[in-house]
Amino acid sequence: MDCEGLAKAWLSAAFEQVAPGCGGGKVVPSKDARFGDWQCNDAMGIAKRAGRNPRELAQAVVGALPLPEILEKAEVAGPGFINLTLSAQALAKGVEALADDAALGVPQVGAGERVVIDYSSPNVAKPMHIGHIRSTVIGNAIDRILRALGYAVIADNHLGDWGTQFGILILGYREFLTDEERADLTVELLERAYVRSYARTKEDPAWLDRCREELVRLQAGDEANLATWRRFIEISMGEFNRIYGRLGVTFDLWRGESFYQPMLAPMVETLKEKGLATQSEGAWIVDLRDEGLEVAIVRKRDGGFNYTTTDLATVRSRVEEFDPARIIYVTDERQQLHFRQFFRICEKIGLCGKARLQHVWFGLMRLPDATFSTRQGNVIKLETLLDEAAARARAIVDESHPDWPERERAALAEAIGIGAIKYADLSHDPATMIVFTWDKALALDGNSGPYLQYANARMNSLLAKYREAVGKEPAAQTLAIASPAEKALALHLLQYPNAVARAGELCKPSILADYLYQLSQLYSSFYQGSPVLKAEPATRDARIRLCDATSKVLRGGLALLGIPTPERL
Repeated sequence: MDCEGLAKAWLSAAFEQVAPGCGGGKVVPSKDARFGDWQCNDAMGIAKRAGRNPRELAQAVVGALPLPEILEKAEVAGPGFINLTLSAQALAKGVEALADDAALGVPQVGAGERVVIDYSSPNVAKPMHIGHIRSTVIGNAIDRILRALGYAVIADNHLGDWGTQFGILILGYREFLTDEERADLTVELLERAYVRSYARTKEDPAWLDRCREELVRLQAGDEANLATWRRFIEISMGEFNRIYGRLGVTFDLWRGESFYQPMLAPMVETLKEKGLATQSEGAWIVDLRDEGLEVAIVRKRDGGFNYTTTDLATVRSRVEEFDPARIIYVTDERQQLHFRQFFRICEKIGLCGKARLQHVWFGLMRLPDATFSTRQGNVIKLETLLDEAAARARAIVDESHPDWPERERAALAEAIGIGAIKYADLSHDPATMIVFTWDKALALDGNSGPYLQYANARMNSLLAKYREAVGKEPAAQTLAIASPAEKALALHLLQYPNAVARAGELCKPSILADYLYQLSQLYSSFYQGSPVLKAEPATRDARIRLCDATSKVLRGGLALLGIPTPERL
């Protein structure tokens, strides 16, 4: 039973009778339970446009049609607020319907539409570092949320696998690594070779010329350089997949910049034909200064291309191949100008088709001094962060459960550590800068990943004890709402579909994270004041049904954030 949908339908029909064509009928959860469960504020805006008294209009709406069975009462308050109170029976049926639905009531608003989401995007031959964590975690959560909303999602990892750095790397690989190191190649060795070779270009012009020669040979299709470059990609992919495996992240496509290289020159020709690209000091540019943006270079004076050209060619390719409704890019805040420029160029030449381009930018993650003991120069490797998280979580697990099997303790520490890092990121609005601290991330109380994981584990334990003691399935019982705490929890459960939908539309997983934290708090208040297993049988069975529904929603929501949910903790 879609209680909110039925209430909206009744209100919309009532508004249509009183003020035809006004479009009224939207409801929002009440902030104060004294004023009902839901509130509609449309009467005030509609009355102002029509020159009517808002309170009188609201009263006319409430009296226009018989009250539907799902509502206990509808009242007008203040200057024209319409307050709705749901009947306890309808509320119980609504929660039961949500819990019994495999999708937990999440609306399939994306059915029949395709979305491409571009996130993570590390550079080949370099270890992933802490700067990749936000794009990867936020992007994957948006990916999961959109799939839950019914979209056909194509997650594309747009690798940095082409460009001038590969001439520098190829020469460094040949000159600075031993035969043994080349035979047992790692990303760390490739990075070391690149750093030495790059430093040499700054002090030795002849070395720089040799790097350029290697690059020219690569771009011309030299078999030896292509084979070396492919090996760099193979080694890097193995490293990336190992990290992604720990994070529970997968992609549908791995298309690096090299995939689009043949499309770059034709893209510039299109810009010329459209009269958008002009020549300036030997380079081809798109001048956007009259629109409050800067000049965008699309072909450099040496004939090379840059990110703008690659991204334009990428949009063309994605639109032609996938015909998406949305193309979403998840990058840090420093790329805002680039995306404004490139989106504007797409609009000018009609490159997007029906696709809506979105740039989901995020603030950077900061770390307090001396947070980590291992540093690679001034860049913290992502694996170091994950290892540190698992090690700190392992200390907590070993202290709490020294008698548990080794394998279970290790798996639990990994799940807690990964969950802590992800939630510390996702619980913030993407556009905010994060100062990451271990104490807050790993806290077992407060707004943290481990707190929600622990809440889920406690629910699992309660449900298991019920099955063992009573011999019934919690999901098969009949829900009844009696106390204010039960009602508050049930009303919040009904808001889960809206939370997922808003998080997907706005590309803000923090909306869902906030919802889940509030859910856990409401469950805690309910559980502390409402005995379950020790209650008389009818009350016990009704409350266990509510616990089961809460467990399903919490577990489902954490899965959309990519956060593991251990059975016990």
